[in-house]
Amino acid sequence: MSQTPWVRSLTTLRRLDTEIAGGKGANLGELVHAGFPVPDGFVVTAAAYRAAMEGAGLRSQLLRAGAALDHEDTAALQSSAGRLQAVVATVSITSELRQAIVDAYRALPHGPNEPIVAVRSSATSEDSAEASFAGMNRTYTNVQGEDALLDAVRGCWASLWAARSQSYRQQRKVRAEPGIAVVVQLMVPSDRAGVAFSVDPSTGRTDRVVIEAAFGQGEVVVSGRVEPDTYLVAVEPTDPDRPPRLESVRIGQKTHRIVADSAGGDRTEQLTEDEGGRRVLTDDEVLEVAQLTKAVEATYDGTPMDIEWCFDAGCLWLVQARPITTLGSVPTGMGPVASTVDAAGPAQHAATTTAPGAAAGTGPGTERATLLRGLAASPGRVSGAVRILDDPRQSAALQPGEILVAAMTDPDWAPVLRRAGAVVTNGGGMTCHAAIVSRELGVPAVVATRSATTVLRTGQVVTVDGARGVVLDGADEGAAPTPTPAAPPATPIGTAPRPAPLPTVSPLPAPREPIRPTIQAPAAVAGATEPVPITATKLLVNLARAERAEAVAAMEVDGVGLLRAELLLTDALCGEHPRHLMAQGRSAEFVQRMADSVLRISRAFAPRPVVYRTFDFRTNEFRHLAEGERYEPQERNPMIGYRGCYRYVQEPELFELETAMLAEVRNETPNVAIMIPFVRTRWELEACLELVDRSPLGRQRGLQRWIMAEVPSVVYWLPQYAQLGIDGVSIGSNDLTQLMLGVDRDSEYCAELFDESDEAVLDAIGRIITGAHDNGLTCSLCGQAPSNRPAFAEELVRRGIDSVSVDPASVAATRRVLASAEARVLLEAARHRH
Repeated sequence: MSQTPWVRSLTTLRRLDTEIAGGKGANLGELVHAGFPVPDGFVVTAAAYRAAMEGAGLRSQLLRAGAALDHEDTAALQSSAGRLQAVVATVSITSELRQAIVDAYRALPHGPNEPIVAVRSSATSEDSAEASFAGMNRTYTNVQGEDALLDAVRGCWASLWAARSQSYRQQRKVRAEPGIAVVVQLMVPSDRAGVAFSVDPSTGRTDRVVIEAAFGQGEVVVSGRVEPDTYLVAVEPTDPDRPPRLESVRIGQKTHRIVADSAGGDRTEQLTEDEGGRRVLTDDEVLEVAQLTKAVEATYDGTPMDIEWCFDAGCLWLVQARPITTLGSVPTGMGPVASTVDAAGPAQHAATTTAPGAAAGTGPGTERATLLRGLAASPGRVSGAVRILDDPRQSAALQPGEILVAAMTDPDWAPVLRRAGAVVTNGGGMTCHAAIVSRELGVPAVVATRSATTVLRTGQVVTVDGARGVVLDGADEGAAPTPTPAAPPATPIGTAPRPAPLPTVSPLPAPREPIRPTIQAPAAVAGATEPVPITATKLLVNLARAERAEAVAAMEVDGVGLLRAELLLTDALCGEHPRHLMAQGRSAEFVQRMADSVLRISRAFAPRPVVYRTFDFRTNEFRHLAEGERYEPQERNPMIGYRGCYRYVQEPELFELETAMLAEVRNETPNVAIMIPFVRTRWELEACLELVDRSPLGRQRGLQRWIMAEVPSVVYWLPQYAQLGIDGVSIGSNDLTQLMLGVDRDSEYCAELFDESDEAVLDAIGRIITGAHDNGLTCSLCGQAPSNRPAFAEELVRRGIDSVSVDPASVAATRRVLASAEARVLLEAARHRH
């Protein structure tokens, strides 16, 4: 299909293309590129939506009307939002846009009849690492015909202005202009479908995959309309070669399924008790879904993922993937499994009333009866009065902090959930709307109790234990109600608070300096059953989102070893190319926006070090930013092209803005170091460091200058790099491996050749570590290999690595692997002495 500003094939999109294709479309493009079984399709871009609104004279009107809405007045919000949606739903689509959509639709594979497609909203702020927008915007399934497709596209556009979407944006502090793309994909006639999490979403345990499944199409699972099967699969995060193992099965009672109607659209079929009580997936199919889920996680560099999948005649399809927006606080391998799962089937899961004292974990000196059991959907323990609601329009009756009890919630309940102290529902699963939004809000939730609305009564005082999936009788003194947490307030540009400057700290210790854990209270980790091991090897984290700063800083980590500037830039600048801001005379805005994002991270971690890697977009990635095509060249192989240190020397203007921003950040938080990526030669590093020295940043005391060790030439040049005044090197194992072995790490054809444990790669890593220490430099390594491969981590420890930096989801596993490796090395040394 031909590409236009209005329509893009999924094959042309990647994960950074959210401004073009929205979160859903960008993620689907990434999955297609990685070779996953994704149905064919295309995206009607966000630019098409904006052009349609601009052409109808509605764009500025929508923004003004949306900003004027009172999000606390539910009735007024519903009324105003309804009027906005009605206006958008009737927008005329220009002949040019209509033709582009129709041409793309006709190009989809099909038989003698027109293609049957799913039409799904893909807002530019959804399916990100911070906000899922679970079910907020419209999806249409089994759409056939050009006119029906165009109507569905308009319906998706209109859903951007629904009350629930606007309320959610306000709650998540989304400041950017709302934008939406629309994904159009061939419809898979699924007989079974569901959702899977690559980690346990209620605890954050990385050694579990949670799968939920139902008959028919998957929306019954996502919406919580039925109680799905829940399958718990054990995986070994430190050994990806070990096959997953089915640990437990819980059979849900599926009351109905949704299938395609022969006349078009969907049809709901009721299931008998016997039909609905059957198991959905076989053991082999469960493991197949689990392996697919972990493969998607690996594609996203270890980021915990939530996927949607379906089976059609035994073939497994992947129809969506997104980062998990929130995780519980139990680290890998610690504490009990939060999900209430058992192999005995639904009879074992029915709500029960037990004798006093039957429930474990009640407050000190108390004995409570267990009123209900369900799925542990969102952790936390809260006591309060029950409020049973049948409809979100009754929301005015819910007082802040009360326990919301409902048959089920859907996205229309979002404004109500914000005021609840806890949520209890009859239906749903770990992946339903009530579960996802409760986790995002930090509200304890128990779902799939089956009988909450009949067992409980309004005004009754209960304790909701979201980590164990139980509702207990009476108040628990250890679970006093607390105000519902809200998302961190967004700081307007230029108004960031300026606390007193912190004392100057050295971002990383000298080589071989004994390292003490930063957080000294491992017992405080929720649900921990074993102490957090202390390691001499520093454990740092890779970070790319300012919104995660506080949560990650609370983990048992020693700082940030890799702060990726690229995603900070796309977030802070709302997807605009930085040179476009500069051309418009908005350089000061660029500096302030970026400084606010970096400060949020450096404040959270202070006085622990934060190593900031300067922009390392490749040209093809920069081109995807708004106005990027005006500033970026076309390259045949951008992976080894115009990027990193050399680009700063050739285009110093942008680099100078970045150093000015870092200087402002370090005025308040001097724990920030600068790291230069993709250094090829001595002369370019020397020229780059001269730019740093001439900037306000270069005149600051205590500044540490780091380089990424990604290009094999670093092995030769390292002594001279040290003479130029660098303080540390961080080995980028991904780029180093691809350049050592001559393998494009994005190539699907050469994937099996990419091996960080290849002897040639390990030899280069060893030479870099030795060269760094010989020249008085600190040496780190950033990548997933230390957490995924214990033998690789042990090799790093033996060669004397000072620190490793991994994604937050791998912290607990990596800490244990490092501790084990250090213990083995010490034991061998002790045996050798004797």
